[in-house]
Parts: sequence; structure tokens; C-alpha cells
Amino acid sequence: MRRKLVATLAATALVSGLVTACSSEQTHGDKPLVLTTFTILADMAQQVAGDAVDVRSITAPGAEIHGYDPTPSDMAAASDADLVLSNGLGLEHWLDKLLTHSTANRVVATDGIEPISIENTNTPNPHAWMSPALAKVYVDNIINALARLQPESAETFRSNGDHYKQQLEEVDRQLNEGLSSLPQNKRTLVTCEGAFSYLTREAHMHEGYIWPVNSNKEITPSQIRNAAAFTTHHQVPAVFCESTVEPGPHEQLMRETGAADGGTLYVDSLSAPDGPVPTFLDLISYDVNTIVDGLKK
Repeated sequence: MRRKLVATLAATALVSGLVTACSSEQTHGDKPLVLTTFTILADMAQQVAGDAVDVRSITAPGAEIHGYDPTPSDMAAASDADLVLSNGLGLEHWLDKLLTHSTANRVVATDGIEPISIENTNTPNPHAWMSPALAKVYVDNIINALARLQPESAETFRSNGDHYKQQLEEVDRQLNEGLSSLPQNKRTLVTCEGAFSYLTREAHMHEGYIWPVNSNKEITPSQIRNAAAFTTHHQVPAVFCESTVEPGPHEQLMRETGAADGGTLYVDSLSAPDGPVPTFLDLISYDVNTIVDGLKK
């Protein structure tokens, strides 16, 4: 049975000096306030903005994003925002509730990305940030949004964003070079959740998973059987699981297929500053290296 691990972190300090927007009493001086829906977007925006604006995330490091429920203090904080950055693609079903009292401009960071539907649905998979190639689209949308918000800093935003995109391009290069060293039959990624559909599409990999998206439902025997059949058919040497998922289904899949443990992957949230993935660049680099190393087993 799968249960999502809901983080209980109460820290108000967010990665890279960002502060979680947990109170309407927080002040941001003369700088515009940019509010993001989760920590990954906050870090991206901070890399582009530098010190020009105040960037905050509604959710804390380690929090589960899919089923988040904004608190009254979250909604009060949102009423002070000048700009709200969301992922879109159906991730933040709670966004309208959050912005009940907000007049801030809204920008969807995935604009321009071709969505991938969740298996057997017409609902888009929201995890486009997990492709280092597509993460650059996020950065472009953030650059443009910040430039509209604060035109006098537009050149700084573009310069910061271009540097950041170069770093993401390097991660993408490492992914593709690592995969090119593997036999074709090993270029298949199997995870607990189908959170890597965009990465596998952009990297020309096959993708398998136990379940397509996080939910409160129990794992069914047929889901394990299907994942095991896929893993065996593609001769997958190692299978992976996300940090927010209990190990039971992953361990069962390994027992039924003989596949090795590829490692833990990080998806929906950054860690605390002293954790393994305190920035998005750390997260995507960590996952890419873990995937390539795991598939070499």
C-alpha cells in the first residue's frame, strides 16, 4: 500500500534565502513581491531575479504540492503579492482559493510547453520541470514576467536567466551523453510515479511506472503486475522511486523482477538548505546523475 509522505517541516526559511509566505504580516520593503506556488518555482525565480525582487514560496521545502490546501494566512500573504507564478498543467487545483483576495498578475510558467496527458485521461501531467530542456522554457517565462513587473531591471533578469539556462543546458548535455553510453535496451526509466514523462520524451527514452500520478488510492495488484511486466520486457536493470513515496511498492517491484534499486529521485519539492537538493539545479543534476548511474547496473 502506498501512502504519500506529507512533510511536516515548519521552517520559515526557504532555500537560498527565500522565505515561505506564511503570514500577511511579512514585509518586503520597496521591492515587488513575487509569490510562487512551490519551492522549485521560487528557486528558479530567485536565480533570475537576483536581489531585485522579493521571491517567496507558499509551500515549504518537502511539502506535498498536489493536494495542498491553502491556509487563511497563505491567502492573506497572497493578497500582498505583485506577481504570482504557478506551474499550471493542473498542478495547483487550489490556486483560485489561494488568490481569493489577490489582484496580482498571474503567470503560468509552462506556457509554450506541449503537455503530455496522464495515462488514460485527458488531464495533463504537470511535471514538465523534470526535463532540463523544458526547464529553460520556465526560465524564459519567468524572465518575461519579471521584466514586465520591473522594466528597469529587465537586462539584469535576461543576463541572469541566460546564465541559468546555460547551466541547465549542461545538465541536459550530461543526461544525453550518459544515455548515449548505454545500450539501447537500457535506456528505459521505471519509477514509482509517472513524474518523468517530459524528461523521457525529450531524452528519447522509454518510460514505465507503477502508477501514473500521486493519489490517495491504494496500489492495486494489477498496477504492480503491469509495471513488473514492463520492467521484465524491457530488461530494465534498475528501478527508481521518488522521495515522497513509501518504499513498499518499489521493493515489491524489485522482488518480482530482480531489478536493482536505482536510487531515490526528487520531484515535487526542494529539500531544506542542508538537504541533498536545496536548489532546483541541485535537484535536476542529482536526478540525472542518479538515473544514468542506476541504468548502468
